Amino acid sequence: MKKIVGFAIILLICIAFREMKTEVIQEKPSQDWITLFNGSSFDHWRGYLSEEMYPEWTIVDGAMAFTPGERGGKNIISREKYTNFILSIEWKISEAGNSGIFWGVYEDPAFRQAHDTGPEIQVVDNDKHPDGKYPGGLHSAGSLYDMIAPPKDVTNPVGEWNHCIIEVNHNTNLGKVTMNGIELFTFPVHGDDWDAMVAKSKFKDWKGFGKRQTGHIGLQDHGHKVWYRNIKIKKLDQ
Repeated sequence: MKKIVGFAIILLICIAFREMKTEVIQEKPSQDWITLFNGSSFDHWRGYLSEEMYPEWTIVDGAMAFTPGERGGKNIISREKYTNFILSIEWKISEAGNSGIFWGVYEDPAFRQAHDTGPEIQVVDNDKHPDGKYPGGLHSAGSLYDMIAPPKDVTNPVGEWNHCIIEVNHNTNLGKVTMNGIELFTFPVHGDDWDAMVAKSKFKDWKGFGKRQTGHIGLQDHGHKVWYRNIKIKKLDQ
């Protein structure tokens, strides 16, 4: 009888340990992600070259909503800087609208706009904005702007949400863009191959463009309405 009771106790301890281990494994992925926008607060954001958020950016129905004002250049950036990361973000563009998602943004008054230093993944209405018809697709939605075109248009119609995942890893010298569950392309993020891409683009003579491995995440004021939501980031090994 004592043996049976002892075995039962050991069995219960093993079950409890397994359940605890399972809970840790299930919780770990969510702990890896840092929420940059939870639908109710701009705590992780501020204006480029400003300590405050620009009033053109508001929160509407759980999303960041940008409404252009009389003066442009109201880009926003993450308060923290990142080097190696996976960024997950949803975006929705207005009809004939244009915006963009940046990384590696270096903030300095010498550079008036976030795109002066930060490479961009394009956010645009492919059907009604001229950039959607730019030769070779280099300015279309999901492109590494002016450097790599997506192989096909996988965006949802204007007014619907798109899910974009951007991975930048300087340890492996690999960048990756995924849109709506479809991997679009990979690219080098520094070194000779990166420099060669920049040299063939409009940015070839831009003093600070794409020079820094560590920088802010940025969202663009391009003079059109745009919405962002469910923004989170996972830091990779530095």
